[in-house]
Amino acid sequence: MVRRPIVPRAYRDTLARYPTGVTIVTALGDDGWPIGMTIGTFTSVSLEPPLVGFLPAKSSGAWSQIAATGSFCVNVLRHDQHDLCGRFGGRHLERFEGVDWRAAPATGSPLLPGVLAWVDCSIHDVADAGDHWFVMGRVLDFDSDSGLPMVFFGGALDTVRSTAA
Repeated sequence: MVRRPIVPRAYRDTLARYPTGVTIVTALGDDGWPIGMTIGTFTSVSLEPPLVGFLPAKSSGAWSQIAATGSFCVNVLRHDQHDLCGRFGGRHLERFEGVDWRAAPATGSPLLPGVLAWVDCSIHDVADAGDHWFVMGRVLDFDSDSGLPMVFFGGALDTVRSTAA
């Protein structure tokens, strides 16, 4: 069998054909300051025990701060929350400035206003995954609302085109 070399841009373009949900992972630092970052790699891992996962880049400063807390909350963005997505995905130093968040029940991690769903977790395991970490969280609490999620597809933010809610 002849294998062709993996061309990074072609590989990335191919994977962009699969839509991913857009989330903001948050935590409350030991100093009391909130931490957060936009993540597009959130997934369900297990029902028993209840586990979820996401994959932050190893170069992420926000992830290293979240890891130190031992817990996090995944905030699933609604289709119209582009402002939050951009704020937490960019290099803003004051990501929480003007954001009226409340504490998640189990961990105290920030719950963002108006999100479609949230999942409050303790860090269960972190595994090496190439240039990313695979973070598994043990679900401690969660809630959801009706509506449509924000998705990343074809290299851009998109809206799920469905009447399902």
